[in-house]
Amino acid sequence: MSYKSKIIVNEELPELRKKLQSAKHQKVKLKLKSLIMLKEYPDKKQEDIANHLCVGYSTLKRWYRSYHMQGLNAFLRIIPTGVRKSVVSKEIHEAMQVKLNDSTDPLLGYWHAVIWVESTFNVTIKYQTIRKYMIKHFNTKLKVPRKSHYQKDDQAIEAFLKTP
Repeated sequence: MSYKSKIIVNEELPELRKKLQSAKHQKVKLKLKSLIMLKEYPDKKQEDIANHLCVGYSTLKRWYRSYHMQGLNAFLRIIPTGVRKSVVSKEIHEAMQVKLNDSTDPLLGYWHAVIWVESTFNVTIKYQTIRKYMIKHFNTKLKVPRKSHYQKDDQAIEAFLKTP
């Protein structure tokens, strides 16, 4: 059960609305809308505000706690997460490309690629990582055509196909 909010918004409504109009990030807009609603309707429950904004109740509580502890500027700051660095380095990529195009000593599968990278570069990379990387960058597949039997007789096949 949620209770009436005890958080006090220090900023005035025109200032908050002005910041809302200039905000570009959707999360910042939601945070500002929550503060505006809290300022306009001080008797409204936090759960109702969360439902109106389509935000989780615990998320709204975390936002209000952040606003109360750090102030408006820290509350509205969005910290960029960035892009994760690839596990496969450029030299591994280039060596893998050469190895995949080598017809004399090719990679026999993804497990073989994992073992080859570990023995050649002393880097441990998980099977799924190598598999997804090779599929994405080199369009590899595990499917290979079936091999013919080594004792297959081509003349017998021709004779079989000619018979009516």
